[in-house]
Amino acid sequence: MKIRIVDAFTDRPFAGNPAGVLLLEAGPFPESARLQLIASELNLSETAFAHPLPPGGDADWALRWFTPATEVDLCGHATLATAHVLHTTGTASGTVRFASRAGVLRTVARDDGSLTLDFPTAPLTPVPAPPGLVEALGASPVSVHDTGEHVGDLLVELADEAAVRALRPDFASLAACSRRGVIATAAAGDPAGGYDFVSRGFFPRVGIDEDPVTGSAHTALAPFWSARFGRDDLTGLQASARSGLVRTSLRGTRTLLTGSAVTVVDGDLLTSL
Repeated sequence: MKIRIVDAFTDRPFAGNPAGVLLLEAGPFPESARLQLIASELNLSETAFAHPLPPGGDADWALRWFTPATEVDLCGHATLATAHVLHTTGTASGTVRFASRAGVLRTVARDDGSLTLDFPTAPLTPVPAPPGLVEALGASPVSVHDTGEHVGDLLVELADEAAVRALRPDFASLAACSRRGVIATAAAGDPAGGYDFVSRGFFPRVGIDEDPVTGSAHTALAPFWSARFGRDDLTGLQASARSGLVRTSLRGTRTLLTGSAVTVVDGDLLTSL
């Protein structure tokens, strides 16, 4: 069986967020414990497993995502990576619909080679900073929002881009502050820098101290910053060591996420599922 590693939300190798992708045969998924072992072996922030569905239904492929430690409800970069593999291998073209824990997710191939993901917009609820957040993050928030069931993060607005870039969290303490993780964000320091806002994502609770580029987080970042800037179409920079750009378009209850991807490893899984 083919196993691939794809760098997502980037147009060059060794940047963006790497995801494992395995396209399975039609039929039910293998046991979850087996999928978790493969994801743990790859030790990437997420590994995606997909299998084709019978024609005529609401979706074309079933899709699941696993971190090295657990299965997650929603993942943007590994969805982008899976769609990239389907298109670059000639397995699919145009629009691909994925059945997932977060409902049906659509991906559309664009003429410039990028892909657009159609995801549910995360609901934002202002909340007090939970006990220990300031100490764990090492910064005082301007505001804190809960991002709802499927994303499950705290969205933490900081004073400026420099504060986001300077964060050195206490990951063990931060794991107790949210259901999935913490997204730290601020407006771009330079409006002419090619992006509107900056973010970093920390997910020690699910085995990822810092995620390079978190697509699902941008379903919360998009409505948050669109409300402040008064524009539906924005570009976010996730300022991890690998870095990546996510173009966001707010469409009410749906958020479009657009980015590129590059396959860096194309090999074989030398064991049966």
